[in-house]
Amino acid sequence: MREMKIAITCPASLPATQFGGILFLGVDIARETTNSGNNVTIYTTDMDFANNPNTFNKNLPQEELIDNFKIKRSHVWVALRLFFVNPGIYFQMMKDSPDIIHAIGIRSFQSYIAAIVSKKKNIPLVISDQGGLTTHPDLKGSGILGRILYKLQTPMIKFIIKQATRIIVANDYEKNIFLEFSSLEKIAKVRNGVNLLTLKITASDFREKNGIDVPFALFLGRFSKIKGIDILLHAIKILRDKSELDNFKFVIMGVDFGFQDEMMGMIKQFHIEDNIMVIKNPSREDVIAAYSESEFLVLPSRWELSPLTPLEGFAFKKPTISTNSHGIPSTITHNENGILVENEDYNELSKCILELINNKEKCTKLGLSGYNLVQNECNSQLMVAKIMKIYKEIVNR
Repeated sequence: MREMKIAITCPASLPATQFGGILFLGVDIARETTNSGNNVTIYTTDMDFANNPNTFNKNLPQEELIDNFKIKRSHVWVALRLFFVNPGIYFQMMKDSPDIIHAIGIRSFQSYIAAIVSKKKNIPLVISDQGGLTTHPDLKGSGILGRILYKLQTPMIKFIIKQATRIIVANDYEKNIFLEFSSLEKIAKVRNGVNLLTLKITASDFREKNGIDVPFALFLGRFSKIKGIDILLHAIKILRDKSELDNFKFVIMGVDFGFQDEMMGMIKQFHIEDNIMVIKNPSREDVIAAYSESEFLVLPSRWELSPLTPLEGFAFKKPTISTNSHGIPSTITHNENGILVENEDYNELSKCILELINNKEKCTKLGLSGYNLVQNECNSQLMVAKIMKIYKEIVNR
């Protein structure tokens, strides 16, 4: 088959790695499809992500070559929450005329433009969400502005889904969300995977750099109430006076999404400053080193669609304690590669944390099972191979 010209749209791309799973999915697809001989361009914004979700940098190059795929950026004129309006993306895509378009993050201006270009130029459109579409708590509980934006996006969402040739979902939980808008025949399930090659550490000095001389559990994620940081802090408060915590710490790494001040206040109020180290706006290198040197991950999220963080932890044989909520059980299997507790139950969470601190054998066993999962199934090479098969079927048809 001839080389395909593939366009990927995404609200953010490199260097804004802290934007999360949507960004990494786009970059991994671009990298792997380029490696198999295709011409790939990511069309995105000029987000820079200087410890907040609304920093845009006109000094970033409008066009950049990274690992043999292109990133084309255009400036954001208006940012409403995570809805970034960059009109230049339309003209870039209309000029380039790709063979196929893959829009990632459906509640975005970028996906809307992708659908318009798809319709105008009769180019097949593939869509992936990674954002919950209708189930994310922020959609209905974020004040008047958020609710208005949510309503205004509804016809846009319907247009994008109707225009799509194929909808790629990560699990059955997401598939059931899309069945409210589309037919089963249009949906293809492809499990998320992490890039094992990029999860390599060149120097392991995380403990020394941060003055950590005891084992630690890791929380990595946005400083947002949705991520359940307050639940974790309540659990640590329960454990505060346990002897096991005399030589154990909790490292909390992430970027502020509106909860940082309250989080720091809770840490002080609960008198758990000595038990916790907070690392704000960590580099990707520090994140990878933290995975490697941690004992296990604790991610008591109130909502996740198909979380990548546990998979990245698995790459280092680290299990995750999380919640039995939404799409999380599609990634973490209870007592197989991690432990799942009931949502909001910080008493149960504290017991499970204590269990993994005390039971090294179980911690190692769970971590090894997770490692086997990412080696054999949930890695970017296998994920993109399945996505490429979908692309080829569409283009050949």
